[in-house]
This record gives sequence, structure tokens and C-alpha cells, in this order.
Amino acid sequence: MQKVLLFLVAGVLAAHAKFHWNRTSFPRVPVWNFTIEEKTLLNAEQTGKLCLKNVDKCMEEDFNYETTANRLADFVFGIVPPFDLSQVEGVAEDCKRQSEKYVEELLKFKLWALKMYDASAKLPTGILNGNVNQLGDFDLCLQANERRLGIRGKYCLASMQVEAGAASPYILALHRLAQSHHHFRSQLDDPGHRVPRFSSVNWALCVPSACSSADVQLALRTKINTISKNTDLAVRVLVEPDMCQSSQKEPLPTSTIIVSGIFAGIVLLVAVSTGYDCYALGEKNRWMVAFSLRKNWTTLVTIKRSSDDIEAIHGIRFLNAFLLVLAHKSMAMFFTPYMNRTEMIEFVSRPWTVIGRAASLYTDPFILISGTLTAYSLLGKLKKNGRISVREEYISRLFRILPTFAALIAFCTFVLPWMNQGPMWNQVVTHHSDLCKQYWWRNLLFIHNYFGFKDMCLTHTHHVGIDTQLFFVSPLFALLLWKWPKRGVYVLAVLALASTAWRYYVTYTMKLSNYIHFGTSITQLFATADNMYIIPLHRATVYIMGVLLGYILRNYRNISLSKSQLRFGNTVALLSFIASLFGPAFMGSIDYVYNPTDAAWYAAFAPILWCFSFGWIIFTSHLGYKGLVERFFSWPPFSLWTKISYTVYLTQFPVFFYNVGITRTTQHYGFFKILLNLQELAWVWFLSVVLTLLIEMPFQNIRNIVFKKERTPEPLHKKIS
Repeated sequence: MQKVLLFLVAGVLAAHAKFHWNRTSFPRVPVWNFTIEEKTLLNAEQTGKLCLKNVDKCMEEDFNYETTANRLADFVFGIVPPFDLSQVEGVAEDCKRQSEKYVEELLKFKLWALKMYDASAKLPTGILNGNVNQLGDFDLCLQANERRLGIRGKYCLASMQVEAGAASPYILALHRLAQSHHHFRSQLDDPGHRVPRFSSVNWALCVPSACSSADVQLALRTKINTISKNTDLAVRVLVEPDMCQSSQKEPLPTSTIIVSGIFAGIVLLVAVSTGYDCYALGEKNRWMVAFSLRKNWTTLVTIKRSSDDIEAIHGIRFLNAFLLVLAHKSMAMFFTPYMNRTEMIEFVSRPWTVIGRAASLYTDPFILISGTLTAYSLLGKLKKNGRISVREEYISRLFRILPTFAALIAFCTFVLPWMNQGPMWNQVVTHHSDLCKQYWWRNLLFIHNYFGFKDMCLTHTHHVGIDTQLFFVSPLFALLLWKWPKRGVYVLAVLALASTAWRYYVTYTMKLSNYIHFGTSITQLFATADNMYIIPLHRATVYIMGVLLGYILRNYRNISLSKSQLRFGNTVALLSFIASLFGPAFMGSIDYVYNPTDAAWYAAFAPILWCFSFGWIIFTSHLGYKGLVERFFSWPPFSLWTKISYTVYLTQFPVFFYNVGITRTTQHYGFFKILLNLQELAWVWFLSVVLTLLIEMPFQNIRNIVFKKERTPEPLHKKIS
């Protein structure tokens, strides 16, 4: 009601200033009046409370030209007319009828109609600072309800693409400011569930419930065309069905009830298992304590390393996981409307913000680590037993990653969509759920990365598929190195070289970009993902580097390095780190023009340089050379992070998208406030711990029982982050 009060003040001021508005287009408005007795007995505050409780009693039956309400209607609706669908050709009859009633009741200042009008977006300030996305008032719109007429408020978030290609240079400059320098270039046809359609203008409209998204789109297009006629602006309009929401609640589907029951059953099982573990006497049944919270929590918080542990890996995993979380958050934050979006983009075009643009780089060390630990483990078994059980290795891996993965898919598909709502909720939460209902089986077969980002269930889990597929061929690599070491090294080196060359060729010829340069188009991002980034063949280089590193660590642990060799290796590793991270910083410049050679160089060689720097640290640390860097990455508490790294990887995007989906207002961008959101990071950590304790660790315990040998609940290899 704040806006209504402001409008009232404006109306009074207008009356005192003797403004004479043309009232020919508006009917008379009823007076809000109280009896003399009421005025005597009630003060202004009590009168307001009474009016809110019984609005209809506040309105007289007669009309008066000179009332404040009449002047207010002229003033407010003359400047910002309501969005009226009743006069648009082609709109459904029910929609027209309700729209006519809405306008009629709005001019009578009925509260439900005022809520709808007030909830729709209005022309804001700060357009030249990128404040073009207006979410209106989601909750106020859904509260609008006229039971007598059967009209409810329906919230629609429309998307508009404003192009100014044929305009004058000055208009183009203004358009560039409003569009925040075109940091991302998108089209209305681009998928908007994983990467935001940055070039679109999101505009909230509160319309009568009988109006469909097609009706709203038609009416909005008609009105926009009237405004843009005879200008140099071309405007496209899109109102998707999922982006229109009403307050009418659908009953929970059976699938949601069943899945929720399964999760409740798991919690109950954990409670029973914990009780048994705490109070049972004598030797305890291993099956009965597999889900014990007491047992698993003790394992989770205990720093225990085996003699075969490669210590530096834990710190390297933590660093890259933290950088990856920040990079993923950087992408998610572009969904949010900012009142200073242009200022934000100018800020993130600085060279040091390369940290948020190199998300692909931070996943490569996990592939390197996976190859290293897989080869290290398999070669150790070959040395000890002369054989490896491929079947056991495959089944063991499925026990490690599949239950947790399946639990996340089930939760995000059937439970999460019903936990909240908001302007963008259907876009970033429900849409992922709909995709998972169709394509969940691809994820559970670990082949979802072959079907592209657009129709992928939980797109952020593509790395699980890549790593699993590379793991499936790892026994072949290990056998090759064990039986024919020299030939094996040559073969793997040739494969790595071929993967690098192919990565360069595809990036250059298809004009892809693994680096989020300034002006990246959403089409280019999806094409890069589909044709290179999520394909194991293109990521094989660093995996093979890891396999070779694992071979060296297993067979050459007793070699020693001279000071000059150590100094030379440290220098090369440092230069590799700097070149891979900061070398492409110029592509983040606001004036950068895409060059396929730059993108191809980055795609081909940055992963190698980045992973070499960490591979060198792993190598020297394992040999016993503990400088400052090696001691840092070998710090024992980093091993605690390893135990939740897989679940952190899985849960971060659902948390980010949850917060995007419930966002209701335009925000002011501040680097530390938005990117380093401690509350959000705490939720990621908390949910990761919960998922680890309830799902991942219990199934690791079951795996140990199945294979009839007690292993450490946190294996050295195959942790994905």
C-alpha cells in the first residue's frame, strides 16, 4: 500500500497546484467517505485499519467529480496507463472480459485491481546504468483476488529483445549503456535455464487469471509495436507459458510424495542405525551401523592418512574447488537484475576478474587428479597381485558415485520444484526438473554429456559423465604401462598430443571459446560445451597427464632432484600457472573483439599449463621436497575437504538456482556482497555435509561390506569435485 499512499499524496499536491487534467477518458470515481459518527469516534489510523478490513464499506455509491480519488485516477493512470488486454485483437474472449472488468474496477480504486496495477513493472530510474530488468511485485500480484468476479492476479515475466542496429551512433551508445555493454549476447531463442539471456529485458506484468501467456505476448507485442513504430528500434517479445504463475496451488504429484517418503525413510534408517550404534552392546553388525550418523560423522571429521596417501592432492583439490564455486556463482549471478548492472560489467571487465571467467580451467585439475590416483591405485594392485579385477573396480566406482548422484537427481526433479516459488523459479528450477523427468536415465548411465547442454538433466553434472567414461578406459592405460612401459608412454603421449591438436582444430574452425570473453554469445557458449568441453576426447590430454604422473609416482619415488633441477621446475611451474590463468585476461576487456586464434590457443594449451603447475607440486611433494607451497597444499585439514568435495560439486548449482528463483527485487551489485555471499556458501557446505552423511558414506560402508574388506571410507581415488 505504500505506493497507493504515495499516489494519494501526489493527488493532493496536484489538487493544491490546481492542475487541470483532461478527464474525458475516465469515468467518475466513487468517494471514500465515513459517517460523521465514524469520524468522531475513530482517529485516522483506526480509520485506515477499518478500511483495510472492509474495503467495500469505504466506498460510497454516488460519484463526485471533485474527489481526491477522481483527480488521483487522472493523475496516475494518465501518466502510466494500466496494461489493458481488452482492446487487443486476437486475445481470448475470457481474457478480454476479465481485462475490461479489471480496468473498470481499477478506475473505481478497488483494492484487488490496485494490487494488480501496482504489481506490474513501471518505467524505472537508472536505465542507462543497466536497470532494465523489472520484476514488479510477485507476491502482491498473486495476492490480488476478486472472488465475486472470479478474477485472480497472474504474474507473467515477459522477455523483450531490443535491437538498435540501424540507429544513429548516439542512440547506439545509449542502447549499449542500457544493455550493459553487451557483456553476453543472447537471443530470445537461446535456452535460458543454464545461462541467462543477458540481452533480454525482463518485464513483469500482472494480468487477470483468464489470460494465457499467448494473450499476454500478443497484447504486449501490439503495444510495443505502437511505441517503436517509426523509430530505429526493433523489438521482439516472448512470454513463455512457464513464466506465467498464479496463486492457485496444484496438488502434490504422486511422484513427489513417493520420493519425499523415500528420503524420510532414509532419515529414519539413519536414526535407527545411529541408535543401534550408540546403545547396542557387544560386537555390532556392520550392516546395521552402515547408516549410523555417529560412525559416519566420526569418519568425516577424523584426519587420518594412509601411508600411500598423496598429500598435496587434497590442497590442490580444495583450491580448484573454491575457484570453481566462485566461477559458477559468477555465472549464476547474471540472472539477477541489478540497478547498477552497467557499472557491474565495467567492474568485471578488469584483468583480475579472469578468476571468474576461467571456469573450464578449474575442472581440469580434477581430471588430472582422477587420472593420477586411478593409475597409482591400479599400478599398485598390478605390482602386488599381477592382476586387477576390472569388474570389481567398475562396481566399486558405481557404489561411490551412483547413490549420491541418484539422490540429487531425485531431489531436484521431484522435491525441489515444490519447495518455493518466485519470478524466475520456473526458469531455473522447474525447467531443470522437467528435463530430468525426461532424461534422468542418461545421467544414471553416465552418458548425458553426449546429448548437449540444452536438454541435459542438471547440466553442471556433465563432469561426472566425463570422469566416469575416462575411468572406464583407465585399466587399459594401466595395463599398457605395466606390461610395456616405454611403448605405453609413447602411445599415451601420442593420444594426448592428438587430443590437444583436435581441441585446437575444433575451437578454431567452429569459432568456439572455452574462455568467457567479453561479448560472448550464448550460442557460442552452448556450441563450445556441446562440441568440445563436455566430450571426453577433448578432455583426455590432462587425464593422460594424470595417468603418466601416477605411473611416475608409483615407480620413481626414490629419485632425487638437484637444487638447480628443483629451481628450474619450480620456475617453469610458476610461469605455467601465471600464463594459463592471466594470459587470456585481455579477452575479458570491454573492447575485446573475438579472435578464433586466441580461443584455440587457450583451449589447447591453457589446461596443459595449468595442470602442469599442480602436477609439479604433487610430484615434488611426494618425493619429499617440502617448500612453502608443498607444505601449504599438504596441510592435513585439507583432507577433510576431500571427503565432501563430490557433494559440494553436486549441490552448489541447486543452491545458486534456488536463490535465483526466489529473487523478487532488483539488487545493488557489490563484489563481496554478491560473489562472496557467506550465507550461500554456508548452505552449500551444510547441504554437502548432509548429503555425505546420509547417502555417500553409508553406501561406501556397504561397498566395503560387499567386497568383504575394510577400506578407508574415503578412498584415494575417483573423488569428483
